[in-house]
Amino acid sequence: MSHALSELTAAGALVILFIALSFASPHFLTSDNLFNIGAQTAVIAIIATAQTMVIITKGIDLSVGSVAALSGVVGAIVVRDLGFSVWAATAVAIAVGAAAGLVNGLLVTVARIPPFIATLGTMSVGRGLVFIVTGSVGVYSLPESFQLLGNGEFLGLPFAVVLTAIVAVGVAFLLSQTRFGRYTYAMGSNLEAARRSGVPVRRHLTAVYVLAGVLVGLGGMIAASRVNSGQPNYGIALELDVIAAAVIGGASLFGGQGRIIGTLIGAFLIAVVRNGAVLLDISIHYQQVIVGVIIWAAVYFDQLRRQRLEARG
Repeated sequence: MSHALSELTAAGALVILFIALSFASPHFLTSDNLFNIGAQTAVIAIIATAQTMVIITKGIDLSVGSVAALSGVVGAIVVRDLGFSVWAATAVAIAVGAAAGLVNGLLVTVARIPPFIATLGTMSVGRGLVFIVTGSVGVYSLPESFQLLGNGEFLGLPFAVVLTAIVAVGVAFLLSQTRFGRYTYAMGSNLEAARRSGVPVRRHLTAVYVLAGVLVGLGGMIAASRVNSGQPNYGIALELDVIAAAVIGGASLFGGQGRIIGTLIGAFLIAVVRNGAVLLDISIHYQQVIVGVIIWAAVYFDQLRRQRLEARG
């Protein structure tokens, strides 16, 4: 019931915002802008899906922005300098994300560093590597085929949206219908109880971070494809958007709770907020304020919901 309430609340806010922007800007409902919202939502949704899995385990991943940037930059470099196809480059970008996820997982499970600190370090390392690899200069002169993931179409739909749907369905099935999902929720609800029940905590938690890294790598490649370049500055403060999307959709920062359908609604809401702010010529700084307030409200609502559940229980 609490899942449904969070999702309905987020969906209601999205509908209201959608209607308001339709009246506020004549450019909002154009086909080009809706296509742009779809592609923008795809990147946020895929990376927010990764964040949701980590949050369910009672963790957090602050490195998603820098890892997405590094993955997209490396993908662009292997296309431009090594002649890789866009699919091979995507595989490389995913591998970069998976490697970062493995580092995060090992830092949390083997080194026993709290997720906040571990991923904060990875965020710094990842951003530094991006600037080292690129020399702080964007990766340009890419073939037109590089735009397939971010700007291509499949059956009239943005290709990025199709990829998002595949990812969302796959991860939702994984979390709701498999042992992987049961272990993930169990660890977030009570780590010690999960360990005593026979859950291989270290191995499973590492696997969660690796899978999250895979999705971040894919999201970074889509983002690079959208602008047909590898941008070393991409993803700064992206962690705010994806955390907001996950929490708005019902994922609890206290662990053990969250669904992908809610995350998708949250991601769409954040993308529409960003898009509407651009159309209304609202400064990027004010956009950050808006997202921050949304996070406050979502976390406060989550706390109230948990207090009510505890009072009933």
